[in-house]
Amino acid sequence: MRFLTISALVVALSVGASAQQRPSLSVPFTQFTLPNGLTVILHRDASVPVVTVNVWYHVGSANERPGRTGFAHLFEHVMFEGSMHVPEGQFDNWLEGAGGNNNGSTTTDRTNYYEDLPSNALELALFLESDRMGFLLDDKAPDKINGQRDVVKNEKRQGVDNQPYGQAYTELSSLLYPPGHPYSWPTIGSMEDLTAASFEDVARFFRTYYVPSNASLVIAGDLDIAKTRTLVEKWFSDVPRGKDVSPLEVPPVTLTTSPSQYQTPLDTKLEMLPIPPEA
Repeated sequence: MRFLTISALVVALSVGASAQQRPSLSVPFTQFTLPNGLTVILHRDASVPVVTVNVWYHVGSANERPGRTGFAHLFEHVMFEGSMHVPEGQFDNWLEGAGGNNNGSTTTDRTNYYEDLPSNALELALFLESDRMGFLLDDKAPDKINGQRDVVKNEKRQGVDNQPYGQAYTELSSLLYPPGHPYSWPTIGSMEDLTAASFEDVARFFRTYYVPSNASLVIAGDLDIAKTRTLVEKWFSDVPRGKDVSPLEVPPVTLTTSPSQYQTPLDTKLEMLPIPPEA
């Protein structure tokens, strides 16, 4: 018993000492807002010579409406197809040529795009992001959008329709939320809606939500705060502000029952082969 008591005391003292020595998490940052409404957050971490640029647009599938779904996810694709001063296909080529990589994602409530690249190539990422924020819908935009419609449809076929349990999340959304609720349809949208949408439908969605006043730009890594601010002002200040976007009011939902849905498997007959006799 005496041994156990001393051991417990040693453990308690060790834990207490560790807690006292453990530094509190602190992430210093500089935040400012451009005249066009773009929120900018800068964080310096010079541990490695790389930098990350991350743009978050406050728009997702919840900002769509029944019959016109899938727009936010569609633009996640279109934004990589070049803009007024970036030829189609060069967005990835230029970044990869500088040693960087990039991607994006869409959820019900936000869409983000990011670039990870050497810190000496920071200005390239800022140019690319600002150009597609302000000058995406050039004279070739209809072709870009139509081409990416087919890409999104194939993504749905491969990732949802042709996957085991791929329809599960689609069905769950419609079971958990009533028809017409912003969360009741899947982020990827429906093929029927993507086909039916006109170019003006899609362009109107972009002009409404993909504007500086509805976006946040975060840059973190091996950077000089003052010089980075100057670069941000250089590349983003001329992007039109756009109309202010009101926060989406999502109605609360209360489940009064336990919704369920079953899918009967196809009737199949298995032919039982005879077990070969032991040798």
